[in-house]
Amino acid sequence: MSDGHKTSGMTRLRNYFLTGFIVCAPLVLTIYIVWSFIGWADSWVKPYIPASYNPDTYLSIRVPGFGLIVALVMITLIGFLTANFIGRAIVGFGERLLNRTPLVRGLYKTLKQLFETALSNKSDMFRTVGMVEYPRKGVWSIVFVGNEKRTEINDKLDKEGDPLIAVFMPCTPNPTTGFLMYVHRSEVVLLDMSIEDGAKLIVSAGLVVPEPAPGAAAKSKAIEGPIGNPSAGALPQPALSKRTASSLPNT
Repeated sequence: MSDGHKTSGMTRLRNYFLTGFIVCAPLVLTIYIVWSFIGWADSWVKPYIPASYNPDTYLSIRVPGFGLIVALVMITLIGFLTANFIGRAIVGFGERLLNRTPLVRGLYKTLKQLFETALSNKSDMFRTVGMVEYPRKGVWSIVFVGNEKRTEINDKLDKEGDPLIAVFMPCTPNPTTGFLMYVHRSEVVLLDMSIEDGAKLIVSAGLVVPEPAPGAAAKSKAIEGPIGNPSAGALPQPALSKRTASSLPNT
C-alpha cells in the first residue's frame, strides 16, 4: 500500500474520531452534570426524609432523583404558603431576625436582591448585547446592556444629550464574572443578537458564532488579509537622546 493511501486512511480515521468526539462529548458532559446535580440534591434532602416515606427503605436499589422531587415540592409549597397573609407574616418575622444579626444581614440582603432580580423582575435584567472599545481604541469587547435607570452617577457625570448607561463586560469563558462599567450611550454599539447568543459567543471564546439576524448577510465570509507583525521598517524608530560631551564614556 502506497504512502498516499496510508495518509488518506489515517486522515479519514482522524476525521471519524473527531466527529464522534464532537457528538459524544456534549452528551456525556450533559448527562454527567445532570446526574451529579441529582446526586447532590439527594444527598442533602434524603437524610431528612422519614424512613417510612423513603422508597429506598422498601427497595433493594437506590431511587435517584427522589430527593430532588421532594425538594421541588417543598419549595413550591413554601412559595404557596408565603403568598398568603400568615406566610408573609412568618417570612417577615424571619427577615427581621436576620436584619438584627451582624454580618448575616448584609449577606442575606445581597443574595435576596440578586435572586429577586434574576428570577422575579425580568425587566430589570440585561436587555441587549452591545460592544464598546475596550481596553483601547480599535479593540472591541462584548458587553450586556441593562435598563437605563437614572442614578446618582448620572446626576454627577452625564453629558448633555449623552447619558451614562451601565454595561456588564463578562469574562471568557466564565460569563458570570466580569466588570461593571458606566459608558456614554454614544460609545455603545448595539447588536441584534440575543443575550443567549452573546453568552454562547463568550463561553466558546468566539468559536460558536450566532446566526446572522434577518436582513443581514445570508452567509458569513472568512476574514481576508495578512495577520502578523509589521515589518521592521514600518515600526517607529525611537528618538536618539542628545548626550553632551561630558556624558560620553571615556575611552
